[in-house]
Amino acid sequence: MAAIEIVLGDITRERVDAIVTAANESLLGGGGVDGAIHRAAGPRLARAGGAIGPCEPGDALVTPAFDLDPPVRHIIHTVGPVWEGGGYGEADVLASCYRRSLAVADEIGARTVAFPAIATGVYGFPPDQAARIAVATIKATPTRVERVRLVAFDDDAHRLLQAAMSASE
Repeated sequence: MAAIEIVLGDITRERVDAIVTAANESLLGGGGVDGAIHRAAGPRLARAGGAIGPCEPGDALVTPAFDLDPPVRHIIHTVGPVWEGGGYGEADVLASCYRRSLAVADEIGARTVAFPAIATGVYGFPPDQAARIAVATIKATPTRVERVRLVAFDDDAHRLLQAAMSASE
C-alpha cells in the first residue's frame, strides 16, 4: 500500500514523478486544477492530450509533463463524474479515477504521484464524499506507487481530506 500524505498547496509545484489532473473528456485543457496544470506544462500538453483523447469518465491516460520541472515526468489525465445527485454511479466512477490513475502510474514506473480533488469543482461532486472515496480507494488499490500526495487547494479541502484519513485509520 502506498503511503498517503495530505498537503495544502499548488499541485504544479509538487516534486513527484507524476501529477494527476482532473481533466475533461477532450483532454484539451479546462478550468480549475486542469487549467493550472495546462498553463504550467505549456501548450504542448493540449496537443498531446488531443492526440490521445477522448478519455471516458473513470478512465485515465498519460502524457509527458512537458514544461513542468523535474522530477515530474508525466501527467495522468482522469475524467471524473459529473454529480447528478449520487444515484447514477458517480461514486463508482470517481473511485475508478483513482484506481485507473494508480494503474497508469504503475505502467509508467512512477513511484510518487500527486492527486488533486477530482470532480469537486465544476463537476459538483460533494467534497466530503469525494475525500472519503479518494482515501478509501487509494488505500484499497494494490500499486507499486510508494507515496501518494493528496494536494488540497484550500483549507476546507485539506480539512476534509484529513478527516477522511483519520476516519479510515
